[in-house]
Amino acid sequence: MIPIKDFGSKLLNNISRVIVGKDRVIERVLAVLLSGGHVLINDVPGVGKTMLARSLAVSLGLEFNRIQCTPDLLPGDVTGLNILDLKTNEFTFRKGPIFTEILLVDEINRTTPRTQSALLEAMAERQVTVEGRTLKMESPFFLIATQNPVEFEGTFPLPEAQLDRFAISLAMGYPGEQSEKGLLKGISSEHPITALKPVSSREELIDVMKKTKEIIVEDSLLGYIVSIVNETRKHREIQLGASPRGSIALMETAKALAGLRGRSFAIPDDVKEVAPDVLSHRVIIRPEARLMRRTNRDIVMDIVQSIPIPLEYEKA
Repeated sequence: MIPIKDFGSKLLNNISRVIVGKDRVIERVLAVLLSGGHVLINDVPGVGKTMLARSLAVSLGLEFNRIQCTPDLLPGDVTGLNILDLKTNEFTFRKGPIFTEILLVDEINRTTPRTQSALLEAMAERQVTVEGRTLKMESPFFLIATQNPVEFEGTFPLPEAQLDRFAISLAMGYPGEQSEKGLLKGISSEHPITALKPVSSREELIDVMKKTKEIIVEDSLLGYIVSIVNETRKHREIQLGASPRGSIALMETAKALAGLRGRSFAIPDDVKEVAPDVLSHRVIIRPEARLMRRTNRDIVMDIVQSIPIPLEYEKA
């Protein structure tokens, strides 16, 4: 079985041929993939969100589907429909794009809450129910959703319960000048995605995901995670804190990050590094905090800095 670090390195190197200068974002996405979660990317158009999802699917040799969300998109367009076969005079189920291994849901906040909710069962339980019939989905199933945080006209903001289903929320950000220059050079003849080849497989991914589950988290570190999440529920600037699902996502993502860094155990630095990405979208801050131009991320980072790490890790 390939070590988690080697698996992550070869994927990161392959994807970075297309997504230039975004190694941190790629590493976070790989961590969520290995932990069995899903990713929400909030950023402006044109920074590579779609290319990141496609590059990941190609690198793993997995099936990839894309759903472009619009206000008239229906749940059946996502899950599939029962269609009457005129030859047999019977209904047959035609699977929708959600039945894939890596799914990109582009501009998720542009479709209606009814259609957004069609994704929830698949994200949480790896199954889809259509007209009373429940269909199991293949493993792995990894969803990357994107939304534009700038344009709000004609959008349907994701409710807190749905945001909580995403293990992590990221922003791609604009590339640096040198990275953007390298990007322009790379696409001068043809887009790098056209020459990208698989460097892994579905079977190898499943093996590495199983190995990620075996990463050790000591009891004291579990207490550290709980302390951080619990503080989001008591903080004076937060109206609604993170749920236990946030604690689980924080632990699982930290474990995966530890594996990608070549360790068989998680440490407080893993937790501190991913906590803002895991918890920021799960909290609702008070209006007075917004008036002070405080953001969810600012407050979560303050909380992380305020919680002391366990004593045994300080000695180490």
